[in-house]
Amino acid sequence: MDYGRKRKLTFITIGLIFLLSGVEYAVILPTIWRFLQTLDAAPYFLGLSLSAFSFSGLLSGPLFGFWSDRTHGTKKIILFANCFEIIGNFMYFMGYSKWLLLSSRLVAGIGTGAGSSIFGFLTRITAPEDRSTVFAAVMACRQVGLLIGPAFNIFLRLCDFQLGPFVVNKYTAPGLFMCVLWLLLQLIVLLMYWDLKGRNELFKEEKQEEEERLLAEPNDLPESYGTLHRSPVTDQRISTDNCSPPSPSSEQIHSNPFKHFSAAREFLREEVVVLLTAQFITLFNQTALETMVTPLTQQYFNFGELENSVMYCVCGVEVIAGFVFVRWLSRKVEERMVLSVGLFLANISCVWCGFAWQLAEFIIGVFLQVLGLPFIAVAQVSLFSKVTAEETQGFSQGIRRSVGGLATILGPLWAGSLTSNLYVMLGVMTGLLALLTIMMAVSYNQLVERTTVHPLRNESTQVRIGTMYLK
Repeated sequence: MDYGRKRKLTFITIGLIFLLSGVEYAVILPTIWRFLQTLDAAPYFLGLSLSAFSFSGLLSGPLFGFWSDRTHGTKKIILFANCFEIIGNFMYFMGYSKWLLLSSRLVAGIGTGAGSSIFGFLTRITAPEDRSTVFAAVMACRQVGLLIGPAFNIFLRLCDFQLGPFVVNKYTAPGLFMCVLWLLLQLIVLLMYWDLKGRNELFKEEKQEEEERLLAEPNDLPESYGTLHRSPVTDQRISTDNCSPPSPSSEQIHSNPFKHFSAAREFLREEVVVLLTAQFITLFNQTALETMVTPLTQQYFNFGELENSVMYCVCGVEVIAGFVFVRWLSRKVEERMVLSVGLFLANISCVWCGFAWQLAEFIIGVFLQVLGLPFIAVAQVSLFSKVTAEETQGFSQGIRRSVGGLATILGPLWAGSLTSNLYVMLGVMTGLLALLTIMMAVSYNQLVERTTVHPLRNESTQVRIGTMYLK
């Protein structure tokens, strides 16, 4: 199978992975609150259950990213991670007690750590100018899952039968449903996913093939230097070796990309700190608002599972439209401008939600919150991939996702404990957004692509091999 077809099938598989992550979120979130209530769980268990999923992903993300950077392979990592999704969702389906439910989300969350390896993989095989477009498409797949997930939930809520010793009802059916979907995905990954070579590896291979082809051609140069036979490639090698230091081989780079790695040098730079802060604050606020939505809609508007599912479905349509727009916009303007638009919308949404006591006001607040999500999500992940080293991108993406995981742990805990003190909860969230806005304004000029010398070539020179120029 040719490289182009493998690449296309691999991208489709990655899209399906993110699609299922969205479906899982959408079918479980609208019902987990009522499920916990049937198991006599205290209100704080909602925050614990949502946070457990993020906590295990926080730990597994950097580990999976480190694994992929060392091996330059992601297929085995994805297959391994999906096993935790399968087991975790089956535990959720069993649902004997609130503690089993909590443990199920903890186990399933480990599987989300594969996302750091996938983002590192996408960074290696895509050009910087195409990265925002690719990331927007991948993230949009998750939003499609959020859209169709509630549609599945509408049918799952009708389940009421016995499956051996297990009861299948509107609360346990989502776990069984997701367990089956993740099992099917394992087969798709086995058949349709390839560990494609990165841009650096392809460049090295092309350079080596060209040199071998030129060396194999007959040398018709006159023997003007005694018995020494010199080819154009030999001359080129001598001239370039004398004017530039030798570059490490592909094998040396791939054997241990962390040999000269420094976490302080990589993550404590101004632009990286700003982007990690943006990751934390936006996800903290987002998950806090998501956590408070179901209890507040139940308290103020008497919403049940059906109404909440419809609400999430409408939000999914809005987010998908937002990602399509951001994908187009990212080709016209810089990512830092896109990020600024997202922060502006997030600030307005957070302030507005403090006054959303009526249904119409509540809908506007949710609309603004959801509208800003695509701008922030795509811009910060694309920028982060450009301001950190490509060779350790899996680990760096794992750190970024871990920061986000910490936010998704603290956000639900914060909101779950303050559902009766809306002004306190929103006041802190608004303050965090104001802090992030100030940081972004101060560091705006630093939020650009990192300029580094290519590990396999000197970017400041052109090396001619035959009729091909390699920059």
